[in-house]
Amino acid sequence: MNCRKLICYAAITMPFFLAASRPALAQLPKANAADETALMERAAAFVDAFEKGDAKAVAAFWTPDGDYTDRDGRCLKGRDAIEKAFAEFFAENKGMKVRIDVSSLRLVTPDVAIEDGTTAVIPPNGGPPSRARYTVVHVKKDGKWYLSSVRDSVYVPDTNYPKLRGLDWIIGNWANETPGGESSTVTFEWAMNQNFIASSYATKFRNMTLAGGNQWIGWDPLNNRIRSWAFDFEGGYGEGFWTVDGNKLIIKNTSVTREGKKLAATNTVTRIDADTVSWQSSERTEDGKPLPDIKEIKMKRQPE
Repeated sequence: MNCRKLICYAAITMPFFLAASRPALAQLPKANAADETALMERAAAFVDAFEKGDAKAVAAFWTPDGDYTDRDGRCLKGRDAIEKAFAEFFAENKGMKVRIDVSSLRLVTPDVAIEDGTTAVIPPNGGPPSRARYTVVHVKKDGKWYLSSVRDSVYVPDTNYPKLRGLDWIIGNWANETPGGESSTVTFEWAMNQNFIASSYATKFRNMTLAGGNQWIGWDPLNNRIRSWAFDFEGGYGEGFWTVDGNKLIIKNTSVTREGKKLAATNTVTRIDADTVSWQSSERTEDGKPLPDIKEIKMKRQPE
């Protein structure tokens, strides 16, 4: 059995390992406490059988016609095939570790439970883990829980992109230049599995930089909204809360200068067309005292 197959077969153990070591099964309704206890006990027994390298005992956790499908679509059908695969695995591997995160566990009927999550198989030499997504169908027969079906799929990291997709149109390079020689530029690009947008900005007069910095835009799960963190080149820092309002972005910013002055402003970015936006800053204050608004400027999308 090659290494790739071994990793896939090792992933079968994960749902049981997690159930025995994490409180994920507590997601079941209280009315199903007996099923929760039964699943936990079965999980502990499965882990014990696996750690002993007992392929026959491991396969017995499946229904007689149960199946397992790995990430490549290969399917083991029935206890005999599953037992054979585990026997080969135990003969060739010792010390494999597993890690799992359950995303959901629900009782579909009194006799059927479905579990979804992600797994990681860690080789004994400390090499990089192999990760997968999985779905397990548990069935109860004669009062006892069994595996009916275990399916793995390619692991794709979770991302906050669905929360940030309303900002897709800002991705790119934008610039504004006045007749007097002052120019402003800002760049937005996806970073970190589309969990964040990384931005850099600068204002220049001819060849001299007047202001600039970097900004990260992401999803704030505590406040349930888009949030940004900015760091300017002079040593100040700030944050903003973003609201998507049709073709407008309304950003409530607060910041602190290097000298410790507190600034606040409402910045409004309006999408005029696919390649043109306007930017305006209002409700500006410094240490609570009003400051003049900054007049609207237009920025054009620049070639990549």
